[in-house]
Amino acid sequence: MPDSRRSRRARVAAAALAAGAESRLGRRARVTAAALAASALVLTAGCSSGGDPSSASPSASKKPSPSPSPAWNRSPASLAAVGDSITRGFDACTVLADCPEVSWATGSDTGVDSLAVRLLGPAAPTHSWNYAKTGARMADLPAQMGRAAAEHPGLVTVMTGANDACRDDVSAMTPVAVFRTEFEESLRTLRATSPKSQVYVASVPDLKRLWSTGRGSPLGKQIWKLGICQSMLADADDLGATASARRASVYDRVVAYNQVLADVCARDRACRYDGGAVFAYDFTGTQLSRWDWFHPSRDGQARLADIAYRKVTSPR
Repeated sequence: MPDSRRSRRARVAAAALAAGAESRLGRRARVTAAALAASALVLTAGCSSGGDPSSASPSASKKPSPSPSPAWNRSPASLAAVGDSITRGFDACTVLADCPEVSWATGSDTGVDSLAVRLLGPAAPTHSWNYAKTGARMADLPAQMGRAAAEHPGLVTVMTGANDACRDDVSAMTPVAVFRTEFEESLRTLRATSPKSQVYVASVPDLKRLWSTGRGSPLGKQIWKLGICQSMLADADDLGATASARRASVYDRVVAYNQVLADVCARDRACRYDGGAVFAYDFTGTQLSRWDWFHPSRDGQARLADIAYRKVTSPR
């Protein structure tokens, strides 16, 4: 119907409604009739615009839908590892030394069957990189992540945080808020250079459980005195209230760190947290270093590789 005719008919209809209402109901009806007339004119304007009436108002436009999360690639073509001494295989082969060949993430040892070997097969030696460093804390992760990002890896593995809790004294532990800021910065650093890299984040191990298991070794306790994780391991046989409270503080801080890892990872569209699997894993004596009874042995590294492989290749 032409716009002029439609508009004219609408005005006639509105006037008729107003007149009929006034004759029947008097003054009160005139108010209602006026409203009906206004409605009719609004409908006329909507029709003359050739579309839905709401299209005339900018505020009625729909907000863009959020970008969907990309499909998780369970078979990445390359892998870079960042983190601390665990990813470097510290104390797994010899005392107080790195042994990256048994790293759960990138190692070549057949007994460990690292994540890189499982995912990449023969390409693992040339398509995987280990930028972890013994003694590293979360503050060191942005720089490590920058090196990893330069490779544009299909997957980046992250295992760090134990050294933020393992300090000479509990007062020196990294504050939770700082830990969060540094982890967020690490992911931003990665995304700035390699936005499509997937990230697997392992939880911080339960340091209190490691103390409980390792304190049965006289040799381990002697190594602990050299300075390994004093906030948790100092005076290993002291079960008094003060020592127990100190260990509880370390335990609580690790729990808080893991919550940060989960929260920050959840906001990244290509990040998977292990759901606390490493924290919950009960390392036995054979899975801890026979020198320090704290770091994973070859067997322990293999268990970490198992956990990571299941998480990375899970459909969800």
